[in-house]
Amino acid sequence: MSYSTEQIRNVALAGHSGAGKTTLFEALLHAGGAIQTAGSVERGTTVSDFDPMEKTRVHSLNTAIASIDHAGIHINLIDTPGYADFRGPTLSAFSAVETVCIVVNASLGIEYGTRRMMEVAKARNLCRVIVVNKIDAEPGKLLTLIEQLREEFGSECLPMNLPVDGGKSVVDCFFNPAGDSDLGAIADRHQKIIDQVVEVNETVMDHYLEGGEAGVSGSELHEAFEQSLREGHLVPICFVSARTGAGVKELLDLTERLFPNPLEGNSPPFIKGRGDQAEAIIAKPEAKAHVIADVFKIVNDPFVGKLGVFRIFQGTVKRDTQLLIDDGRKPFKVGHLFKLKGKDHVEIEQAIPGDIAAVAKIDEIHFDAVLHDSHDEDEIHLKPIEFPKPMFGLAIEAATRGQEQKLSLALHKLAEEDPGFHVEHNPELNETVIRGLGELHLRVMIERMKERYGVEVKSRPPRIAYRETIAAKAEGHHRHKKQTGGAGQFGEVFLKIEPLERGTGFEFVDAVKGGTIPGQFMPAIEKGVRQVLLGGAVAGYQLQDVRVIVYDGKYHTVDSKEVAFVAAGKKAFLDAIAKAQPQILEPIVDLAVTAPEAHMGDITGGLAAKRARINGTDSMRDGEIVIKAQVPLSELTDYAAELKGATAGRGRYDLEFSHYEPVPGNVQRQLVEAYKPHADED
Repeated sequence: MSYSTEQIRNVALAGHSGAGKTTLFEALLHAGGAIQTAGSVERGTTVSDFDPMEKTRVHSLNTAIASIDHAGIHINLIDTPGYADFRGPTLSAFSAVETVCIVVNASLGIEYGTRRMMEVAKARNLCRVIVVNKIDAEPGKLLTLIEQLREEFGSECLPMNLPVDGGKSVVDCFFNPAGDSDLGAIADRHQKIIDQVVEVNETVMDHYLEGGEAGVSGSELHEAFEQSLREGHLVPICFVSARTGAGVKELLDLTERLFPNPLEGNSPPFIKGRGDQAEAIIAKPEAKAHVIADVFKIVNDPFVGKLGVFRIFQGTVKRDTQLLIDDGRKPFKVGHLFKLKGKDHVEIEQAIPGDIAAVAKIDEIHFDAVLHDSHDEDEIHLKPIEFPKPMFGLAIEAATRGQEQKLSLALHKLAEEDPGFHVEHNPELNETVIRGLGELHLRVMIERMKERYGVEVKSRPPRIAYRETIAAKAEGHHRHKKQTGGAGQFGEVFLKIEPLERGTGFEFVDAVKGGTIPGQFMPAIEKGVRQVLLGGAVAGYQLQDVRVIVYDGKYHTVDSKEVAFVAAGKKAFLDAIAKAQPQILEPIVDLAVTAPEAHMGDITGGLAAKRARINGTDSMRDGEIVIKAQVPLSELTDYAAELKGATAGRGRYDLEFSHYEPVPGNVQRQLVEAYKPHADED
């Protein structure tokens, strides 16, 4: 089907897990003629959940895209995961659409995912539609649910249709002004929608006041409706049963007739330049303009290769088009251009402004890359989405030796696909840590490494980057002397150490007088001292905040060598540390926990048991609070799971490194006892 930008609708289905998004996705594809039979999540036959792991787990792990061509309209539909652990791909999809349908389970009502998706969609200036699913299961709860939705999200939430015959079908309230429903008379709901829509536009309001509804033309009403959606003045509530099909065709009809097209939606937040020089720009959905497109999804397909899925905001992308990536100087050629239908890639000749398409086998392409065809558009980027910070961490290593390179490649590809999945390498602790949005998230990633890339890993909690320091001044001495038959080794060092202010680091001072140690050997002494700094003295952790003053020593004109003074400096330093009240320091983080106020007592009580210092609370809108505290990082290993359990999944937290401070005595004893350094040869 050939279509124009005005005929495109871009819609994402989002919401809490279990709301029925994937089943609704299938029902819409079927109602629009895109598939002959709607698939089943339970049987693993849906268009969107095509990944073997999704079929096994019976829920979505990533976004899926398919298109509907119906009644002269082209709809790009995106199904998103509901689990909070996979929110990265969900939020990425919001960059590609004008409208987000937040799907609500009629049986369970408003859940944490409902609130979160409504907040994010509103913050991104997207049109919001609430779709109440499973209406046949709980017809008696629907009237109460409408009031709860209006109380939670505002009086702008109004039903666009209502269930009839016990939820077996629905009746329109916007175009149809009369009749009855399971939830009362249609006329009342119809009047509320019209009143809400016309008041957003003064001209339409004047016509309405003069001649009533008959005095407002269809085009004026459509324009006012679209404006109401765009400004958040109206949030339609639609009722469906994706399982039985009730309300699905009506939702499709609403999408075609009233949802905004790319010319009508709010302009995406593009910025040109960096830092203070950055300025907002508007991408114009004109076919002949320079291309501006944003990559919102990366797929590493084992057959097609790396796939970059993008939304075109300006210009036309054709086969053989030369495109630049971000500020790159070398363009790539669009050899193949695709539309997606779940796992299938349908080749097309061109993609117009407002459309969603994909290119394959472009290694340089990455998530959030801006594709363009002219250097005039260099330094343009989309305002970044605020993704939740991946707080849950696991240290991993290849289960089989020799697979380290394979593991590194697998991690790189997985991190490309999911902005909520991060990989860190800590050179100090020599460990690779993967971080995600929850235990399930990382479990899936580990399973994916095995199934997709053939890499098995061993995992454990990440080690804590403790530090060592001293609390008092002390002196140290060591004489290194070896005679092995030939040339010997000799070096003697006297030094003093003293603590520095926290965070200062390390100072090395040469205070030798009279040439008792020639200057040529001073770097060797410092090298020995630095070996202790890196390897630790009492528990194997880096030493910090100490000044070392070398003030005396002896050397031998024949036997003194660098290696001797390295050993002497190291042992003299260790000798001094043992007398200087060595301490182990632990990292303290600033923690901010956001949760419903009703859970405040449980949260603060739990933090108190973790040696936390509560610094205060802030009240937020929607009955939430932010609890601020400083907590030892070692106490937060399982905090993501604990908070989820304590708040029924509605709590979230951010943390940021603050400072180091001494561990309690019992903790220091445990760490020292657990450290078993190899005996050094003298």
